[in-house]
Order: sequence, then C-alpha cells, then structure tokens
Amino acid sequence: MQGHDPIPIQNPPDPKPFSRRHTAGYYVQRVRDSLTTRVSKLICATLLIFLVVIAMITFVLWISLRPHRPKVHVHEFSVSGLNPESKFKNAQINFNLTTRNSNQNIGIYYENMNGSVYYRDHNIGSTPLLRPFYQEPKKTTVVGGLLRGATLKMSRELWAEALGDEKAKRNVAFRLDFTATIRFKISMWESKHHRMHANCDVTVGPDGSILDAFRDKRCPVYFSLK
Repeated sequence: MQGHDPIPIQNPPDPKPFSRRHTAGYYVQRVRDSLTTRVSKLICATLLIFLVVIAMITFVLWISLRPHRPKVHVHEFSVSGLNPESKFKNAQINFNLTTRNSNQNIGIYYENMNGSVYYRDHNIGSTPLLRPFYQEPKKTTVVGGLLRGATLKMSRELWAEALGDEKAKRNVAFRLDFTATIRFKISMWESKHHRMHANCDVTVGPDGSILDAFRDKRCPVYFSLK
C-alpha cells in the first residue's frame, strides 16, 4: 500500500493581548451617573405621588365643603275673594314656604328677604319676609307672607281677568318669587354675598286654595349678581 503524507498540525493563533479601553475613573463616573439617575427618578416619583395625594385631598374637601343651594318648597298658597261674589277690596294672598339648608357643615346668613306674587307676568304684590337670621346646617325655616291692602297691587282689571280664568278653567295660575341676599359660613370663613332667587309656580282651584299637584313642590333656585 502506498502511504499518505502526514497532515501537518497547525497551532492555534496566539490570543490577542487584552487592551483596557476605559480607565477606572470612567467606570466610577458611570456608577455615579447611574445612582444620580435613580435618585432623580425616585425624587420625581415621590413628588408626583405627593401631588396626586394633595389633589385627591383637595378634591374631597371641595366636594364636602362646596356650598349647596338652599332647597325651597311651597306648602301653602291661597287667594281669598277669588270668586264672583267676593268684592275686590276683600282680596288677599297668603303663602307659606320653607327654605332648608341641606349642607352638612355650612351655615347660611339670610338678609333682605322678600316675597313677590305674579299673575300673567304682572307683579301684583310684594312684601318683606323674615328679618335677617342665621340658619344652621341641616335646618329648615318656615317663611310666611301676606299680601293685602297696600301690599297687594293687583288692579281691578287683572282681578277681573283672574275671575274670568276661574270661571273658564276652574283654576288660576300664579308665580311666587322668593328673593334673599345670603352668605355662606364655613367655620371662621364667610363667603361673599349672593343674590338668591326661587321661582315657584302655583295654581289655585275654585276655592282659592293651592292644588295638591303644587303643594310641597320644590322651587327652582338660582343665583344672580347683586
């Protein structure tokens, strides 16, 4: 047999010598930068959480301390002399309503309280109501008024129209407007003055008494500039 030439054995190449690309100071700076970044992120996260907590507390306080408008209901409204047999000089209007402070921790100062009655958008009488007073939270105050004589400004012509309505429809519609200047009180803080209005639609029957559908009905309340 013919022999084969031996395969030469090649030695592996010598490893390249390790070369240090960065100095020790470089790695120390990297560590410092990393720590600084982490501390900055931690501070930002803590500050963000703090702001969120403050915002939530502020929102809860605003919800709990935000003043709610008084609730006004008409309980009684009657017109005397609303029949053909009655004389105009005997005409008078009685009304009785309540105003409730539904706030939990907020009191209300009432000032310059007045009541006015309208028939077909004509002011037929106005009268001052209660003297200024302070209403505590969760309290209800009864307010009554009487219009007659000088305070009843309804003309004979309007009275005749009301009598005509009574004959034709068996009922007569009026509007009772309740106005007052109020201030809210929270602990030692008092708000600015607000002009409050309550518009109450009422209808009376042939006997001049308020119909059941309008008794104890809640009146819309809104504020306006003084």
